[in-house]
Amino acid sequence: MAKNLLIVESPTKARTIKKYLGRDFDVMASNGHVRDLRPKEGAVDPDRDFQMSYEVIEKNEKRIAEIAKAVKTSEALYLATDPDREGEAISWHLTELLRERKALNGTPIYRVVFHEITERAVNQAITNSRDLEMNLINAQQARRALDYLVGFNLSPLLWKKIRRGLSAGRVQSPALRMIVEREEQIEVFKRQEYWTIDADLTANKVDFTGKLTRYKGKKFEQFTVTDEITAHEVQAVLRSFAKAPLPVLRVDKKERRRNPAAPFTTSTLQQEAVRKLGFSANKTMRVAQQLYEGIATDAGPIGLISYMRTDSVTLAQDAIRELRGFITERYGKERLPATPRTFKNRSKNAQEAHEAIRPTSVLRTPDSIKARLEKDQFRLYELIWKRTVASQMRHATINTVAVDIGCGPENIFRATGSTVLDLGFLSLYEEGVDDKKASVEQRKLPDLKIDDRVNLGDIVPQQHFTEPPPRYSEATLVRALEDYGIGRPSTYAAIISTLQNRDYVEIRRARFHPTDVGRIVNKFLTNHFGQYIDYDFTAKLEDDLDSISRGEKEWVPLMRSFWEPFKERVKVKETTVDRKESDSVRELGIDPKSGRIVTARLGKFGPCVQIGTREEQDKPRYARLTPEQSIHTIQLEAALDLFKLPRQLGETTEGENVSVAIGRFGPYIRYGFTPEDRGKFVSLRKEDDPYTITLDRAIELVVAKKQADAEKEIRIFAQEGIKIVKGRWGPYVTNGTHNARISKDRDPMSIDLEEAIRLLEDAPPRRFGAKKRVAAAGSSEKKAGSKKKVSSKKKVSSKKKVSSKKKVSTQLV
Repeated sequence: MAKNLLIVESPTKARTIKKYLGRDFDVMASNGHVRDLRPKEGAVDPDRDFQMSYEVIEKNEKRIAEIAKAVKTSEALYLATDPDREGEAISWHLTELLRERKALNGTPIYRVVFHEITERAVNQAITNSRDLEMNLINAQQARRALDYLVGFNLSPLLWKKIRRGLSAGRVQSPALRMIVEREEQIEVFKRQEYWTIDADLTANKVDFTGKLTRYKGKKFEQFTVTDEITAHEVQAVLRSFAKAPLPVLRVDKKERRRNPAAPFTTSTLQQEAVRKLGFSANKTMRVAQQLYEGIATDAGPIGLISYMRTDSVTLAQDAIRELRGFITERYGKERLPATPRTFKNRSKNAQEAHEAIRPTSVLRTPDSIKARLEKDQFRLYELIWKRTVASQMRHATINTVAVDIGCGPENIFRATGSTVLDLGFLSLYEEGVDDKKASVEQRKLPDLKIDDRVNLGDIVPQQHFTEPPPRYSEATLVRALEDYGIGRPSTYAAIISTLQNRDYVEIRRARFHPTDVGRIVNKFLTNHFGQYIDYDFTAKLEDDLDSISRGEKEWVPLMRSFWEPFKERVKVKETTVDRKESDSVRELGIDPKSGRIVTARLGKFGPCVQIGTREEQDKPRYARLTPEQSIHTIQLEAALDLFKLPRQLGETTEGENVSVAIGRFGPYIRYGFTPEDRGKFVSLRKEDDPYTITLDRAIELVVAKKQADAEKEIRIFAQEGIKIVKGRWGPYVTNGTHNARISKDRDPMSIDLEEAIRLLEDAPPRRFGAKKRVAAAGSSEKKAGSKKKVSSKKKVSSKKKVSSKKKVSTQLV
């Protein structure tokens, strides 16, 4: 009997769904995308209405053949790929391939969409199947064609004008621009000094602090006092009124509500996972995918969360009903609002998946399934579960108090306090924040009324400096992309990964820093293709793609309106942009030793400093910049320091110091040294340069040396740090500073620790740089006799061999 065939994207999802559908269905996985544009020029043909040439993704060829074979004997084909544009496109590509291979033979095709992998949701989707939605498919094709055309035209231009291996992207380039512009803001930022004046106050045996808000009748603002002298003058004036208790002039009490945050979208989940769990955006999506596709539970495999690529904050009515019942039972009616909460989407074009990210059942509490989850899965599930439950709980009630306290005529200190009267949803969950913003905290003030008296303790001036805007973290970058309307839920993690993989940015202390390569690429694109990496332009293009997905616009006219001016722009820049203009060479000054010019530039192997030019007779010298340095900011002194040896390169993974220097026998790496220990050494290879060698390359040489040393070791006496080692002239005992030969008739493995120590004690001391001497008795007589045999003639001839040049040099020394 023929069965129905249902196709999903991943094997994990296939196994989960197979449990729900029983014998009437076979379930297979496509393993993601089944075909893509040919990876060569001409895959999108603008002259033929942007016709696209696709090819099967090689790793999925075998799987497609298996699906084609299964379809031929199936009663119907159900396409259950993900509920978004990408999923719709995968279903369409698969049907096109099956038609090309003549595998369908009139088999009916149904598209099924579900936002959670539960038995109820899957069966309901099959009952309510539909046809493929060509508007979604066209929107996805248009996005893919745009990305292809931008990449295939801008990337070769970057190769030609800057260096090979670079790339530009329609969405990644505006994201890079954000990071670079923030860095430039930080570099030009000038710190400003300012002072605040605080008062230590006491009333009703409670100590608290007041901030000066008015001074001599005028508002005390951020830059009212900008130097220490003035701050102490203000302090002296205010202290003169400390003899008597200060009066309370005003008490302002307010009760405010704080509502819970909306359930998670892709963007907010990534942001919160960065802040609270330390996950990257990429890791967040990977773990969320596992929770969505299915986890083994006592009731069998089941998807624990709804679809994780969404920009909607809506919850299904069934989910809301279950949440309200659970909150009443678990936390009591007082934690439940009178009506269900609804939330408004922040995203301008919330679309595709129609629900927020939520647990498929709130009854599966994190603790109840903890044993079934890996650590990261549990942490992310707990975050999603708490956020979803909290979103339907009662608001928190916070009591705020502001008290104005007079300090002489026309001077006012203000003390503020807050207390939480009703925790509400805060009893379960509080949203994380970025960049030192304060969360809810309780600051109690004594109960004060107008005309009450407050004792003044000390008056404390405090110096501050303004801070530059913070660099983007993964959370704040995702938030900025979403605010601008750049990218979509399925692309945020990919944008960040691409920027890192291209070495355009690096993350230090959880913040994005643009690399020199990233800055140069951004400068080139901003100067010559600014319109195409403009935030508003990119967001408008996203809006147009959304319009195509809704059937409001046709995709080919949109492609044409983009392509024609873009193509002309590329042609013009190919012939008018000088490579030197894109080289980002900075002249730093003159090297006082050689008199040659010093420049910072992007070299063949990365950012470097160059002394001299290629046009001079002597070749230029190069030194690689450290990861913390930039060709855009490095100064002459720091640049010349890179040519000083030894250079400290960093540490090995074991924490050993690593440096490079030049010695009697050439350049070498020194490692594992401390103030008490000289460490060990390994020579550089011919292809290595001590001024440009990187830490990674140095560690390669150190590892090779350690492996070679380990192969020489015959026996180790760890108690005393003594080893028996294979040497060039046979085995010997060493303690690291002293060596002792082992006679040829001895088996090195038969020597114990006691004998090894005795051999070292009996061995003659090492004489570095001295000639070997014969220790036999009477050796001095033999030497005396040998001297007599040397004729005066031979002595004279030996003197003649010393050139006059050598004599002069000896005298100079």
